[in-house]
Amino acid sequence: MVNEDRKIKEKFQPKTWNEIKTNDSWAIFKIMAEFVEGYERLSKIGPCVSIFGSARTKPDHPYYKLAEDVAFQLTQSGFGVITGGGPGIMEAGNKGANRGKGLSVGLNIELPFEQHDNPWIDPGKSLDFDYFFVRKVMFVKYSQGFVVMPGGFGTMDELFEAITLIQTKKIGRFPIVLVGRKFWAGLLDWIKNTLIEEGNISEDDLNLFRVVDTAEEAVDHFNKFYAKYKLKPNF
Repeated sequence: MVNEDRKIKEKFQPKTWNEIKTNDSWAIFKIMAEFVEGYERLSKIGPCVSIFGSARTKPDHPYYKLAEDVAFQLTQSGFGVITGGGPGIMEAGNKGANRGKGLSVGLNIELPFEQHDNPWIDPGKSLDFDYFFVRKVMFVKYSQGFVVMPGGFGTMDELFEAITLIQTKKIGRFPIVLVGRKFWAGLLDWIKNTLIEEGNISEDDLNLFRVVDTAEEAVDHFNKFYAKYKLKPNF
C-alpha cells in the first residue's frame, strides 16, 4: 500500500527537466525495443488464434479443460495458439496446443502477482513485456481470430480492444468467439439492454462476435469463416 500511495502522490509533484528526460523520454526506447522484438519474433509464426481468459482458473475447473480442448482442436485445424503465457486459461491454451503438436506462443507480462511463464510454451516462442499496450498490439497484429474464455478485467480489456478495432475497421473483421453462454449472459444482456438502447452501439455490432458453449462450436466457427475465403492454415 505504501508503494501505491507513492505512485499516486508522485503524479502531483512538479518534475525537473532531468527527471522528465530520465523517466519519461528514455522510456520511449524501452517501448520501441519491445515493439521491435515482438515484430521480429512473431512476424513468421503463421496463422494463429489468440486465447484470452483468467489467470486464476485452476486446472481442475471445467473452463480450464474447455480452453485446453479449444486449443487442441484449433491445432488440428492447422492454427497456432497465442496466449498471455501465464497460468490459468493461458496455461490451458498452451497445453492444448502442445498436446495437438501445434505452435504454442506465450506473450507474458511482468506483474507483481499471478503472472509467470507456463511450461507449455514452445522453446523460443515466449516473449516478456513491461507494457500492456505493446503486448495487446502483438495479440492483435499476429492473430487471425480470438477465443475469449471467462476471465476478469484483463480479459474484458482484451475482448473490447479486439471488438473496437474491428468495429472501427482498424483491422479486418476476424472472428471473435466468446466461450461459455452462462458466463457471458449478464454482459450480453447489458450490451443489448443498455448500450443498444442508449444508442451507443448499433444492433449490427452484435454480429462482431459469436457466443458458444463447446470447443467444437468454437473451432467450427473459425473453419467456416475461413472456408468462405478459401483460406486454410498452412502448418
